[in-house]
Amino acid sequence: MKSNRRKFFQTIGAGAAGLSIGPSLALSSCTSITGNDEQDGQILFIGDDIAVTETTHGKVRGFILRDIYTFRGIPYGADTSGKNRFMPPQKPEPWTDIRPAIWWGNSAPQIMDNRYANAYASFVDHWNYDDVSENCLAMNVWTPGYNDGIKRPVIVWLHGGGFTNGNGIEQDGYKGENLARYGDIVFCSLNHRLGPLGFTNLAGVGGEKYAASGNVGMLDIVAALEWIRDNIANFGGDPDNVTIIGQSGGGAKVTTLTAMPSARGLFHKAFVLSGASTQAGDKEYSEQLGAYVLKEAGLTAAKIDKLHELPWKDYYQIATTASRKLSEESGPGGGFMRRGFNPVVDGTFLPQHPYYPEPAPTAADIPMIICSTFNEMSPNLAEPELENITLEEVKERVKERGGFSQGMGEKAGEVVDAYAKAFPEKRPVEIWSMIISNRQRTIELANAKAKQPAPLYLAWFDWQPPLFDYRMRARHCLDICFWFYNTDLMLTHTGGGDRPRALAKKMADALLNFMRTGDPNGGELPEWPKYTPENGETMILDDVSEVKNDPDREARQALPA
Repeated sequence: MKSNRRKFFQTIGAGAAGLSIGPSLALSSCTSITGNDEQDGQILFIGDDIAVTETTHGKVRGFILRDIYTFRGIPYGADTSGKNRFMPPQKPEPWTDIRPAIWWGNSAPQIMDNRYANAYASFVDHWNYDDVSENCLAMNVWTPGYNDGIKRPVIVWLHGGGFTNGNGIEQDGYKGENLARYGDIVFCSLNHRLGPLGFTNLAGVGGEKYAASGNVGMLDIVAALEWIRDNIANFGGDPDNVTIIGQSGGGAKVTTLTAMPSARGLFHKAFVLSGASTQAGDKEYSEQLGAYVLKEAGLTAAKIDKLHELPWKDYYQIATTASRKLSEESGPGGGFMRRGFNPVVDGTFLPQHPYYPEPAPTAADIPMIICSTFNEMSPNLAEPELENITLEEVKERVKERGGFSQGMGEKAGEVVDAYAKAFPEKRPVEIWSMIISNRQRTIELANAKAKQPAPLYLAWFDWQPPLFDYRMRARHCLDICFWFYNTDLMLTHTGGGDRPRALAKKMADALLNFMRTGDPNGGELPEWPKYTPENGETMILDDVSEVKNDPDREARQALPA
């Protein structure tokens, strides 16, 4: 069947004029997790009449790889440099020729110096970066078919890296080919403005012209979702069934979007991976930072437009220095609300904190899954001698270092004892990892979201990879390739093979069911109950998955507030 299909493509191509093949061929039962089961014939097709479709700004041409139509780097917004810097995203200029959509868009400006300096991190995550430019508003689309009358569920991936780093294809596990094939869905990923160019709040010194400047990085994502609304039907997707999913900083982008009125109706389900953020930046602090930036640049408010003329690297240096000075002068405290360049509660584009003190009403009807990992931070991947650390030594370690948050201070002993009691099967080094990877923020988000009528499901990922003599653990980012059915693609996270593939199938099925219905049940995982603060229902994801009621509740209660 596939050989005949390939001959068909070789003979007359597969353009957008009704020549796409239905999902029964794209989802052949012999297709493996990588779609790489046949090597006896052509698997890549690219040509004048192959994978051509319309967008609102002109036609694009992609390619077909292993029966998945792939479109890379489609502009959803204009270049953000010059006059567009600090401004809401603008529509791209229309084009008349067929635009090649066969390579990734530029990564947003970010500091790349020493990006690969850590050999272990570079090996494990093997970052994918290319050109870095302010002309970075670009969309990638994977789809099993287009212009075939099928309305497929759509998933939109928002990359991690805080609000400062990353891109839509930073890791191989981010790619959408396998999930698109396996689930007959449309997978989208995108790049958007980051850091000082995405989140410098100049409204206090620049007035109405700069009213959006503190949130333009998030407004880029809103523009991308608008592009999906207006175009995704031409790629075989259903604009009325869109799920947003993000990990780490991408998870915080998901929670932020649920609180933005301009994003209302552009997505219908939300999935937060290791990015449980209930708050955004403080308006007063962010405006103060904007004033520091202007001062560091040697400009008055009357000359603020001169910031548009600076090379982006020069502006980055100015903004970073200004942020450091303000932080030093402000002293400790404030947490995320007083940290550099991130979305801000400006009262207009982001009217309130997403889930603090109460959840945003715009999120009330959005079903959500929240997942974190047991070992967001593994403290000794490169230090095997620490495998035999004692509990008393762990107590000293966690006094000062608290993973993504502050250390445990004088409560360190109490915290370690509480976790050791709750998880007696865990060795001291594992207890250490769990403490600095604790679920405190995850549960805060879950409890806030649970106040709303839309269903909420909570997961905790505990699959331990056999890499680095099992010292890598269920670390930050590890679960992404399982949800996206990419465990054979992201080998440096899984090792590959049947064991991770089996769990990936179950997790991908749950994600796909959630995309279709708002409920992850119906696959091979155990029955997954909705989360309630009273019971803390949590799906533990592992080789053998099971539901437990808030298994770390007593341990968390020992954590500093």
